[in-house]
Amino acid sequence: VQLQASGGGLVQAGGSLRLSCAASGRTFSKNVMGWFRQAPGREREFVGAISWNGGIISYTESVKGRFTISRDNTKNTVYLQMSSLKPEDTAVYYCAVDGEMYGGSRDLNDPRKYDYWGQGTLVTVSS
Repeated sequence: VQLQASGGGLVQAGGSLRLSCAASGRTFSKNVMGWFRQAPGREREFVGAISWNGGIISYTESVKGRFTISRDNTKNTVYLQMSSLKPEDTAVYYCAVDGEMYGGSRDLNDPRKYDYWGQGTLVTVSS
């Protein structure tokens, strides 16, 4: 199984980026998918997650209203649309997938829920 994240880059504050994470080697249409990020010198933190059918979506408080997570099960891909970016959003962003089919909505923000991780894509927001 591979998760290939892309779409990171350098953007000015207030700008937008769209991250993508394409999975291969297994179909994850029935699995929770999420995004985490890790800034230099900080712990990895939860950004957002989406249930298999998009019926449940969760975000960390600091990105609510600015970030949107979505998925396309036909492409085995999860997206993170980021708008109104701030310098504090600078981090390596990781996509993650819960290996359990129809995994529940509990503990979406717990990295231990997720079995598969992408390699990360760097987002840098300049002030």
